[in-house]
Amino acid sequence: MDTAAVSSGQPELPDFIGLLSEVFKNASWAPYLLFWRNIIFSLITAGIILLLAYLAGRKREMLPGKLQNAAEALVEISDEFVRGILGPKGSRFTPFIGTLFIYILFMNLSGLIPFFKSATSSWSVTLALALCVFVYVQYTAIKELGFFGYMDHLAGKPRGALAFTLIIPVMMFFLHLVSELIKPVSLSLRLRSNIWGDDVLLAVLGGFGLMGFPLLFFNTLMAVLTAVVQALVFCILTTIYFALVMPEEETG
Repeated sequence: MDTAAVSSGQPELPDFIGLLSEVFKNASWAPYLLFWRNIIFSLITAGIILLLAYLAGRKREMLPGKLQNAAEALVEISDEFVRGILGPKGSRFTPFIGTLFIYILFMNLSGLIPFFKSATSSWSVTLALALCVFVYVQYTAIKELGFFGYMDHLAGKPRGALAFTLIIPVMMFFLHLVSELIKPVSLSLRLRSNIWGDDVLLAVLGGFGLMGFPLLFFNTLMAVLTAVVQALVFCILTTIYFALVMPEEETG
């Protein structure tokens, strides 16, 4: 278990990293396993996705197999979803947003596999994902609007007669600036809190043994639904963030 979880008495399901650290607790490297546990699980998830992508694209055929067919359908759905919000030119963001969805979904679901853990139950992981979104959105805004154009965009439009006083534009600028800085925090905490809450609930129900099995089974199904919904919400918000900084003619 995480040292933070142990110190707070937080219930959680056992995972193989925690078990390894217990078996080799006297080894000098055991504490590092716990410290980097969420990163290890996130890397394992990334490795699984890369393996599936390799297997799906290794032998592309006119009559695709099940894995290739599923991969192609996922790409097509992702592209239609992104273009539905950003317009025809939004396809350039499909690889980023589609990869985010798959990666987050797999990490969310991995906590339901025995002796695995959802890396997205850790704020350090979800914050890193949210910061990637933040940096890419700011880069896109400056690239599309120019630096001064982006500053003008943050000042708000339309401004009306009060714009000549500079009071409203300055107030709007700082309001939008704070809003942009808060986005990665809110985006990451929303994902982390939902997945963490499901993991804790399943751990508590698992402690009831056979008596808690009906509730455990029901909440496992709900956790699967939550995993999908939270991955989708993260990507919907990401797509909207891009839409807010794109020129209107491109998203129309």
